[in-house]
Amino acid sequence: MPRTEVWFFQEYNGRVPVLDWLSKLLDDDRRAYAKCVARIRRLADLGHELRRPETDYLKDGLYKLRIRSGRVHYRLLYFYHSRNISVLVHAVKKEGKVPSAAMGIALRRKRQFEKDPKLHSLVQDIRDTEG
Repeated sequence: MPRTEVWFFQEYNGRVPVLDWLSKLLDDDRRAYAKCVARIRRLADLGHELRRPETDYLKDGLYKLRIRSGRVHYRLLYFYHSRNISVLVHAVKKEGKVPSAAMGIALRRKRQFEKDPKLHSLVQDIRDTEG
């Protein structure tokens, strides 16, 4: 299967929420950051072939990358834009289920992206990211 491109959702103002979240995580917990980046790289390498426990389907076309560092669970929410493009739209540190507020944010961003993919995409090779 061809490599999957990983894109990042970008807000109207140019802010990239998942990259902002990862940057803060890098400052707070380098080990957790490295695990998140490694999981994103696995998504890029395997795309649709990636399975539980690394990823899982949520609903309405949204998936979650599952990362654990110690006792802390992280989720990176994404969707597929085409067969070989996944778009990271939101990230959370969680207990229990993914919070409904996080799901709402991710679904809103997915809809915005689908209306104007060029405006809402940042294409960055995750291999260029520290970690």
